[in-house]
Amino acid sequence: MEESKTTRKAPTRRNFVTYGGTAVAGGLLAGCSDIIEQDEPGSSAGEDDSSYSVSMAPTGEVEFESVPETWMGYFSTYGDMGIALGQLDGLEALVYRDSWPTGLYETLPGVDVSFDGVRQLYNASNFDKEVFYELDCDVHLLDPNFLSLKHDGFSSEDFDEIEAGLGPFVGNYIRRHDEEWHDYPYYSLYEAFEKIAAVFQEQERYEAIQDVHDEFIDELQSNLPARDERPEIGLLSTFSDFETGSFHAYPVGAGNGKKQYRDLGINDGFASHMDGSYANWDYEQLLEVDPDILVFTYGFSHVSAAEFEDRMEQLRSSSVGQQLTAVKEDRLYRGGTSYQGPVINLLQTEAAAKQFYPDRFGEWNGVETLLNEDAQLFDHQRVADVINGEF
Repeated sequence: MEESKTTRKAPTRRNFVTYGGTAVAGGLLAGCSDIIEQDEPGSSAGEDDSSYSVSMAPTGEVEFESVPETWMGYFSTYGDMGIALGQLDGLEALVYRDSWPTGLYETLPGVDVSFDGVRQLYNASNFDKEVFYELDCDVHLLDPNFLSLKHDGFSSEDFDEIEAGLGPFVGNYIRRHDEEWHDYPYYSLYEAFEKIAAVFQEQERYEAIQDVHDEFIDELQSNLPARDERPEIGLLSTFSDFETGSFHAYPVGAGNGKKQYRDLGINDGFASHMDGSYANWDYEQLLEVDPDILVFTYGFSHVSAAEFEDRMEQLRSSSVGQQLTAVKEDRLYRGGTSYQGPVINLLQTEAAAKQFYPDRFGEWNGVETLLNEDAQLFDHQRVADVINGEF
């Protein structure tokens, strides 16, 4: 998406009449500061002016006339942010609705996350700008450059038209930091979350969850064993072919997608054995590296516990696979989605801490472990209260 040098006025449906059908110019690329600028009472905009602006690359600075009531997201990254900020009721659509680790939310008392009535856009037969008019959302939480990359037919003119007629795009692809097309600033999870909190004017919710996160990570890191006492972790895809032995292996790398592993200070078992962001290995190559623990990404989000166990049985039944240290020590774990927002990240970090360091943080016995209040590593009730607005 091309960037221009003017501030983007972003009408919602309730004030669209004010702007008519005139397209609005592009946004000003801004850094992580000046997230929100709100007119002071008594300013030239009028005593009752409640407009404010949010700036986030790549779309730049966007001015809101009122707080958005309806929204859509692409990945669960921004979807989870909206849920964390108490905005589930306004969620109209997700590109990927059915590939979330939604079972993790069940560990938060009184939090009911249901996507009934939320439209899934993936595999839509005609995913073009008309879909946005059908949804009629006040704000679109996605990176428009990524949308253009993955779906043909979107132009900068289309984005300007959608923003002028419906609502703005706010979002940045933060999953990985090695994408050649991403030639503008990345954000950390909480930098991006702060921007979305500004969109919904829910800064207090953001700050409350950030406090839980910071205390949680500080406590975890203060209790980690010495570096040379930590196990080597190997990240594999749940979608590997376990029958033929074709494995997708990944280094931890930078970006939000593997944040929990960096926060837990793991020894990356694969990074020094590959050149690039992934590798395809057979059983023999996997045995040659042979990390202490194998974690299968998207194990919480894309397969059930039973389906995951079926895949692990194929691994155990292989004559080469059964020689792996992780197989012999029964250290094969469901891993998290790389499209994680703040709540899912907290829960995936908690699971990984128990998987990797049971002597420090308690044994991992599946997601049910996190239902036990005595086994929880951060205050689940506090997070639930924030989501439900009871804080």
